[in-house]
Amino acid sequence: MQVQQVPSIAKDPNLDRLATALLAHGAIEPRDLERARDLAHDREGRFDHVLISLGLLHERELAEAYAALLGLELVGPDRFPDEPILPGTLAARFLHDARAVPIELAGDSLLLAVADPLDGFAAPAVAAATGVGVRLCVALPIVLEAALNRLYPDQPGPEATAAVASEDDAERLKDMASEAPVIRLVNQIIARAVENKASDIHIEPFEDRLRIRTRHDGVLHEAESPPRHLTAAITSRIKIMAKLDIAERRLPQDGRIRQAVRGQDIDFRVSTIPSLWGETVVLRVLDRSAVSFDFEKLGLGPAIIKRFTRALDLPNGIVLVTGPTGSGKTTTLYTGLLGLNAISRKIVTIEDPIEYQLRGINQVQVKTQIGLTFASLLRAILRQDPDVIMVGEIRDLETAEIAIQAALTGHLVLSTLHTNSAAATISRLRDMGVEDYLLTSVLRGILAQRLVRRLCPHCKTATTPSPDLARRFNLTLHWHAHGCQHCRNTGYHGRLAVAEFLEPSEQLNHLIFSRAEPSALERSARDNGMVPLWDAGLEAARNGETTLEEVDRVLRGEQ
Repeated sequence: MQVQQVPSIAKDPNLDRLATALLAHGAIEPRDLERARDLAHDREGRFDHVLISLGLLHERELAEAYAALLGLELVGPDRFPDEPILPGTLAARFLHDARAVPIELAGDSLLLAVADPLDGFAAPAVAAATGVGVRLCVALPIVLEAALNRLYPDQPGPEATAAVASEDDAERLKDMASEAPVIRLVNQIIARAVENKASDIHIEPFEDRLRIRTRHDGVLHEAESPPRHLTAAITSRIKIMAKLDIAERRLPQDGRIRQAVRGQDIDFRVSTIPSLWGETVVLRVLDRSAVSFDFEKLGLGPAIIKRFTRALDLPNGIVLVTGPTGSGKTTTLYTGLLGLNAISRKIVTIEDPIEYQLRGINQVQVKTQIGLTFASLLRAILRQDPDVIMVGEIRDLETAEIAIQAALTGHLVLSTLHTNSAAATISRLRDMGVEDYLLTSVLRGILAQRLVRRLCPHCKTATTPSPDLARRFNLTLHWHAHGCQHCRNTGYHGRLAVAEFLEPSEQLNHLIFSRAEPSALERSARDNGMVPLWDAGLEAARNGETTLEEVDRVLRGEQ
């Protein structure tokens, strides 16, 4: 029986080599390393563990460093078996505590995936229990936890099983939600979503199962589902975390969670609604570190940025950002606000809900149940002597009229609307009842945008386009999504904005007064330099930033 030896941690030279490697690759700063070492000495622990707990180092970076340092394989989810290796030999509780999963048995050699290969406990213990040699490989903690949960699930105690039969009892629900396996399971669901850069977590009960889905780059993907009988416990746990009423399951509820995930403070917006088989829960992941408030990083082109920022630099008027839900409108407005933020300007926002907290900006939450609507708050804010006001959304004529009045009296007002194009926004305001002369007096610009998935830079491929494609779309290369470990085998990693910006002109104002159709308004905007959404998407596809298929999926019907 042979065991892959790992030096004693107390005098392990690999820790010094690990620190050198992390510094050389720019994964950590020297001052962070010293801070972690000091804390590790006080806690009698290891500096790499402290770096993770403080959020100063990403778990993937540490796993890659372990693998490179020790010459071990870094395994992904696809390397784990469908069934437990040597079932009955290794206890589930032991493997959970050791953070180790056997993934392959070849003759008298067992390949063991571990989260921490510098911990000398797992390999000798598994070798002693199985009587075979042990080889190590490295797995991300979140990947390892998912495999442990699937292959070696912690069984709920008898209290949870009994509680399923009496879900109407609020105290029972609290007890179920407070059990360690349930807490651990919910934390794993959340941590896995954050690690994989998901924007939303959907927990959906059905007759025969509890489905978990996560949204990545705007597209839903199914995740590993927990046992159906834990539905009430999982839902109750999330509601307790969000400070919601766990006894109320007939009405929708909204709440918020702030939780440290892998050493980083993450906000989650929680929404519950009753459905046929239980409550459907959605958590919106609000990870400030995963959001870039920079126009270029958002994907906006130089011409759009120039025209949009020129509108934001005006002392008064209304600037609108439009698009469907999930098209990045709020992120674009936040980016604009941060560019305007200065000692000399008072900026106030009215939001429903407040997604990210912006330093130095006064943010106000709408609460319709007590009469704090967009319109009532906007009236009150005008008495606060602001320079710039952001209204989360213009939903009705009352809000639109107060926003226009604010713009006419010397304020810059930013807001959003749900319309399909920049030109359609004018018709939408008209339909609300806004007078044409007011619209032409205050409108400074309309940005319409969509989000398309970015091609993964590690695996994107290009082919020579067919003559028909080359002619129709002016292509020299046809880019394709391939898929690799960096992009979760989707071929895409992240999203970018494609946008059009309508800037008022004398001709456009004349058309507004004559109540022209949106098509005529759009032609006028194009004559004035507006590049349409479809053309902006095609340009991104030509540049290899996305694919024609993705542009078509997002902008279908808007050619």
